[in-house]
Amino acid sequence: MSLKGIYTALSGAVAQSLKMDTIANNIANVNTTGFKKDQQTFGEYLTAMEKEQDVMKVPRMPASIDSFYELNGGDKAYVDATGTYTNFEQGSLKATGGKLDVAIEGAGFFEVGTPNGVKLTRAGNFTIDGNGQLVTKEGHPVLLEAPEGADGLANGDNIDARTVRVSGSSPINISDAGEVFEGDTKIGKLSVVTAGNTDALQKIGSNLYGFKDNMNAEISSTKIPSLKQGFLETSNVNIINEMTDMIMAQRVFEGTQKAISAYDNMSDKLINEVGRTKV
Repeated sequence: MSLKGIYTALSGAVAQSLKMDTIANNIANVNTTGFKKDQQTFGEYLTAMEKEQDVMKVPRMPASIDSFYELNGGDKAYVDATGTYTNFEQGSLKATGGKLDVAIEGAGFFEVGTPNGVKLTRAGNFTIDGNGQLVTKEGHPVLLEAPEGADGLANGDNIDARTVRVSGSSPINISDAGEVFEGDTKIGKLSVVTAGNTDALQKIGSNLYGFKDNMNAEISSTKIPSLKQGFLETSNVNIINEMTDMIMAQRVFEGTQKAISAYDNMSDKLINEVGRTKV
């Protein structure tokens, strides 16, 4: 009697554990500005896919224990946790009245400078640091558009030249098109870019997005962005849906634990009872 099914149940338990971790992270960031929720993805891993076609045999006899031996393990399937993907649906816009709060309405990301190069963010809760620079909540400079014909993401050396600097002598105004004014003086235009392939983006912490290796994010400048000064984009996490998904994942996890326990009991009987039976 084969007890290999315990590995199928175990893979299901691991998958549900990963799903609960993802949901828990979403719930923890329900109030994080511009946060985009993640969703766990699963697939079915079939051992048959590793077998040569001529090795796999279809039993020609009535179904029995012996008939399954000819499958050479091809009847086994496991849960494959293929990873997570980010849902980039628009979050609601919340009015704050703050002159340095800016929300992107529609697709797009702000470019910000970090010690590791230019990164992207949707969080527009900006502030002015001690050097008069417009920065993110974490202190990363918010960048202006790159010079005509230049690729902002490729010009890390120009980060300093693209930083928004103000004197503090006049109020800051940011138009819907991203133009930054200090009083009547135009400082420049905020760099807002779009990603044609959002699957190539990856979260790197602090509400920032980097880029996956060997994948083209298809970044392009948004010439006429739709920005709203005095607003912030809220998280797109629906707390009710997340709690419902967590309850479902917990129940599935408990079901796989029962299956594992059943296989363990069968194994115990095979070793300690059936193995001692005298023929």
